[in-house]
Amino acid sequence: MTLAGRITQEFGNLTFLVSLDLGSNNFHGNLPQEMTHLRRLKFFDLSFNSFSGVVPSWFGFLHQLQFLNLGNNSFTGSIPSSFSNISTLETLNLNFNSVEGQIPKVIGSLRELKLRGNNLIGSIPLSLSNSSRLEALDLSYNSLQGNIPEGIGNLHNINWLAIQYNQLTGSIPFTIFNTSRIEFIAFTGNSLSGSLLNGLCNGLPIFKGLYLSENKFHGRMPASLSNCSQLQLLSLFGSEFDGAIHSEIGRLSNLQILYLGTNHFTGIIPQEIENLANLMELWMEGNQITGSVPISIFNISSLQILSLWKNNLSGFLPWEIGNLTKMQILQLSGNKLIGTYIF
Repeated sequence: MTLAGRITQEFGNLTFLVSLDLGSNNFHGNLPQEMTHLRRLKFFDLSFNSFSGVVPSWFGFLHQLQFLNLGNNSFTGSIPSSFSNISTLETLNLNFNSVEGQIPKVIGSLRELKLRGNNLIGSIPLSLSNSSRLEALDLSYNSLQGNIPEGIGNLHNINWLAIQYNQLTGSIPFTIFNTSRIEFIAFTGNSLSGSLLNGLCNGLPIFKGLYLSENKFHGRMPASLSNCSQLQLLSLFGSEFDGAIHSEIGRLSNLQILYLGTNHFTGIIPQEIENLANLMELWMEGNQITGSVPISIFNISSLQILSLWKNNLSGFLPWEIGNLTKMQILQLSGNKLIGTYIF
């Protein structure tokens, strides 16, 4: 409602208040201490404002609080350990603030923990592995270090896991791929290493997105990825994968975006790529792919972006390239293509 100004201390008189939504306004300043009197409060949303100051520790006295959204403000300081006193808390969102320090070892019985875009340091606490109710965890865009805890695979209710653009090392605990409810895994922009095990995606009936780009993974892309029949986005960009792109990729009929650029893939583009009838973006630039550009690619009528530049492709482009009526970006430079074409 574009409301502005500060929250007055009189808010503390609303002691029967159960739900308070002040989100998406222009409020600023600190939250008044008097808000500790709102002991019946269950839903509290202050997101998308300009609140500042340290994250109040008095939230720990709101023992009936279930939903707390402080995202997209200017809160500072560390996450108060008093949050662990709120046994009813299910959602904690501190996305895009200036919160620093380490993640507390225990933060209630959460279903959603979102700490994206802060200044958090240290390692991911092992205690998160015991958060059996956790469904969504986002720790992206911080400065976390160390390994991803092996026990993260014990989060049997998790469906959204994002720990992107930190400084994590070591390998992925592949037990997370045994979690049947998982839909989205994103580890882009770390220093994770190792190879992807064959058997990946076995028993993941609703898995839709895998982001592993900009790490140090190596080895071949496992053919078992094709078992993720609901996969819509696969991103392996900017690592050290090698070997051929297997023909099993054609089984991912729901795939919409495929990022394989800037690796060491070799061999030809498999003809089975034409089975990806829903594909909108295909990125294979910066590899060592050989052979011709298969006609099958130009049968994917939904394709909007095709990036094949800086490979070792040769031969003529087929006239079927005219079938790509939805094409917005076409990158073919840095190859050995021949012939003259008028588009």
